[in-house]
Amino acid sequence: MEKDSDMQISRLTNPKLIKTVEASIESGKPVLIENLLNSIDAVLQPVYARSIVKKGRNRYLKMGDKELSLHANFNLYLHTKLSNPHYQPEIQAECTLINFTVTEGGLEDQLLDLVVLMERPDLAAQSIELIQMQNNFKITLGELEADLLQRLANSTGDILEDVPLVENLERSKALSVEIAQKVEVAKET
Repeated sequence: MEKDSDMQISRLTNPKLIKTVEASIESGKPVLIENLLNSIDAVLQPVYARSIVKKGRNRYLKMGDKELSLHANFNLYLHTKLSNPHYQPEIQAECTLINFTVTEGGLEDQLLDLVVLMERPDLAAQSIELIQMQNNFKITLGELEADLLQRLANSTGDILEDVPLVENLERSKALSVEIAQKVEVAKET
């Protein structure tokens, strides 16, 4: 496996790298290609598209003009430092994209969840329930806001004389306060 931290997509046509990929396909060693840009060289298309041909018990991968015996342990890993890469839809459909970007707060929450799950499974279940409730609260608040804005936009004349609109505003406010209180209780829990 060739490791070159400055490898660009145009260097995939490098014969040495192609030979490395071909040898890895047949020997079952993983290949890591680092620092890709927004496109992937067409030379790798049969590999990431899994263009596999079965002949008897053997599986072959046609790469260029060569038919390579595909080892069961072979894996291809493509790496990019781009925070939001834009690959063609066919590449996204054929490959599994994993975003390893983690914020410090997000990592802290994940680790805390794991500790709570191990130490207090009952609290972990309650936490999952509270998260679902909070999501439902957010949806409800969004619906109330959209309904209120629609009513305000469609109202004619004096807004204070529109009794259903004022009643809806009061209900929305009461529900919003109730949801805010439940969110605070959920955060404390």
